[in-house]
Amino acid sequence: MASADFLRTPDNNFTELEGFPYQPRYLDIADDDVDGLRMHYIDEGPTDGPIVLMMHGMPTWSYLYRTIIKELVAQGYRCIAPDHIGFGRSDKVLDASWYNIARHTKNMKQFVEQLDLRNVTIMVQDWGGPIGLAQVAHMPERFSRLCIMNTWLHHDGYEYTPGIQQWIQQWSPGGLFEANVPEKFTLGGLMAMATARITPQDSVFKALQGETPVYEGEAGDVQRAYDAPFAGLGREGHAGPYRFPMSIPFHDMISGDAAHQEQNFATINALKIPVHFMWGNEDPVFVTEWGRKWSSLIPQATFDEIVGARHFLQDTHGPEIAQLLLNYMHA
Repeated sequence: MASADFLRTPDNNFTELEGFPYQPRYLDIADDDVDGLRMHYIDEGPTDGPIVLMMHGMPTWSYLYRTIIKELVAQGYRCIAPDHIGFGRSDKVLDASWYNIARHTKNMKQFVEQLDLRNVTIMVQDWGGPIGLAQVAHMPERFSRLCIMNTWLHHDGYEYTPGIQQWIQQWSPGGLFEANVPEKFTLGGLMAMATARITPQDSVFKALQGETPVYEGEAGDVQRAYDAPFAGLGREGHAGPYRFPMSIPFHDMISGDAAHQEQNFATINALKIPVHFMWGNEDPVFVTEWGRKWSSLIPQATFDEIVGARHFLQDTHGPEIAQLLLNYMHA
């Protein structure tokens, strides 16, 4: 490949996003197949403050952590939130086959090492779990505390819920989202619906009937923010989001890096550092029963249910999560 095989979202897509005044920063990512890749990240708070590294998943970006960043920076923490390649303000590689979890993990390793992050508290959710926790498993000396939210690591005996299986089906060829994003409805509209700011009847269903959904108030803010990374890029610019569901090991063990996930699961569970599970209790994908089971495998772990939160709990319950984490860090 050459550098022409990726897209770079125009800066003006990101102007005046509600609650996100943070300055963009960029890091060059070395890749064997694509030259010139740039990864975006947020780096807010005092440069000598305790570091909190925030890892997002599908189909989000660093905007997901906006209110958590605000709360932690006010308490003197340095908050760093990168966007995976293919998401947010990071570059979008066009070849869908380029994306796999091993590559995302390698990219994030470069990120942590280039910034030389140490004594890190890491927050992970969704695909941020396998990618972020791999950094802890491989470089444990750099990490001092974990905050694990609605995610998983593949391992023998892990039960993929009907919610996960449905998500895979919806992004498989001919599935609801594969066939209609972004031509009929957008990832921003999907996020407004997934965070219960608009009903499916007023968003996805209306779009499928050829009508234009109306996103107002918070729904409009969320829709614009999660559409911003992809607006004007067409379907080819969505390759990153399209590949994440297809990389779940229930569907594809290789692209999901299943073997390494299983190794990392054992390593993480054996750590002696503080581990805090914070779980949205209305998530049909990574259900509370699983979160409690995982936390029970780590003797020093704490477990908090975020009542009323769905899968994207950072977006809807950020201040509550930030306060819980602050309480643990100051205990």
